[in-house]
Amino acid sequence: VNSMISDLLCLFPRRTRRLADIIHLKTRGNPLFLSRLLVSLGENGLLRFSLSRRRWSWDEAKIRSLRTPDDVGKFLARSIENLSPVISDALCTLACFGGSIHLSVIEVLERDVGLRLTNSLESAATDGFLEKVDLGYRFSHDRVQEAAYNMLNSQDRAKRHLKYGLALCMRATLDDNNGMIFTAVGQVNRTGPEIIYSAEEKSLISASNFRAGRKAMGLP
Repeated sequence: VNSMISDLLCLFPRRTRRLADIIHLKTRGNPLFLSRLLVSLGENGLLRFSLSRRRWSWDEAKIRSLRTPDDVGKFLARSIENLSPVISDALCTLACFGGSIHLSVIEVLERDVGLRLTNSLESAATDGFLEKVDLGYRFSHDRVQEAAYNMLNSQDRAKRHLKYGLALCMRATLDDNNGMIFTAVGQVNRTGPEIIYSAEEKSLISASNFRAGRKAMGLP
């Protein structure tokens, strides 16, 4: 990829290495996806010829923050089925939280639920399924998140939402973490009517929703 971009932009490979790494991550090196992304970067002014510097220039930060193109998203979504079970399961866990997950949530899931996520999420990011962002990970495309979530049947989804939500409710209560309480109730409130709660679970869920409601209204 770097050789191709270096030749295309008429720059030494050492100058285009970081750009090539970003583009390879977003396209997985697929020539068709790569060419479409380069065209898109040019159309959006993120890759442009600088008359003052007499060479091509680009905004690395903005290119890195771009969401993966639709075609690549579809390709990655189909590729999830070929991942190792441990990595695909980690993606399913992340998918329960929507498009992204904060490192603090990962820490709770690993410490309190016993999941092993970090290495799998790093591998998924290396393969282009995820992107590392400030203090967390996000899916590289909505289609990837949808594909991972659809790998779970409705009962499995409900059980996961409950397990993750209860752990986060407990941790938010113990640590008096206002930010985490919203993530926690977001999980337990997605469990569905088929889940049967114990008295202790009902009490924790009720107290957590009450606390989240007060925080949302700005009450102490």
